[in-house]
Amino acid sequence: MTATQHALLGAPPEYLTPLERPTLAEARAWCRELATSHYENFHVATFFLPAKVRPHFESIYAYCRVADDLGDEVEDREVATRLLNTWGTMLEECYDAPERSMHPVFVALRETIRECDPPRQLFLDLLHAFRMDQNKTEYESWEELLEYSHYSANPVGRLVLWVCGYTDEARALMSDKVCTALQLANFWQDVVEDKERGRRYIPAESMLRFGVEEGQIEGRVFTPEFRGMMQDLVVRTRAMLIEGGEISLHVDKELKVVLDLFRKGGEAILNGITRQDFDVLRGRPVVSKTRKVGLLIEALVGKLSSGMAS
Repeated sequence: MTATQHALLGAPPEYLTPLERPTLAEARAWCRELATSHYENFHVATFFLPAKVRPHFESIYAYCRVADDLGDEVEDREVATRLLNTWGTMLEECYDAPERSMHPVFVALRETIRECDPPRQLFLDLLHAFRMDQNKTEYESWEELLEYSHYSANPVGRLVLWVCGYTDEARALMSDKVCTALQLANFWQDVVEDKERGRRYIPAESMLRFGVEEGQIEGRVFTPEFRGMMQDLVVRTRAMLIEGGEISLHVDKELKVVLDLFRKGGEAILNGITRQDFDVLRGRPVVSKTRKVGLLIEALVGKLSSGMAS
């Protein structure tokens, strides 16, 4: 890889590769800052984990966050695709020739790879999803959404399990259901916002089944048919979330607190949509501050209980 490619030219300025290789401490600090400044819920969740695994969570998050932004925050799709391909090459280098890695994400991620040995394919799958976003803007069926989530969401859950010592397929499949359901819940929450960005994740087969027209989303025309469609999507998503939630019975108490926090966050989104009578066209359903505080209190109690029980 040339120095020019390594620089990630065309990326958001904060993601450009530094001229000098950062130390591991500097790289981990960079990843921690990215995680805490971009996604408050992730920062909160890591508080409930053992300190020894937090740097691994932060390096994985940083890898995902930068890759996502290379795809979403770069307007020129050709440039975005080039940057995603370069990010993939930098990942391969991190596995095969880590001494050449210059970007703080990969300096930090190398320690996660060295200590936990997560499968390379999980990171590559995430990149595949971000490449898909450059070309595919509409989905025809529920099955297509599940395939997309296989690449975009499920690898994150599997990586979380892996760095916590759970490498079996049985737990991973339960995690897949939770992660896919969380991805879908976010889609249903962001119907209008996604449409404004030229994307539609509501499957065409659902629109046809319930008699919903394409222009209703852009025109924000809420009808009984649209309500029925959203109710059906929410019910199916909730069932998947509950089924996958069984994973909490099969992990240690500290990880259970984190997994429950994310699962309940997904439930809160679905509950918010339900409270709006499934009218996601009038405004983005949000989780109230009261409910967020409640979730954090529940998680804190769970962490304290796990600590006293150990």
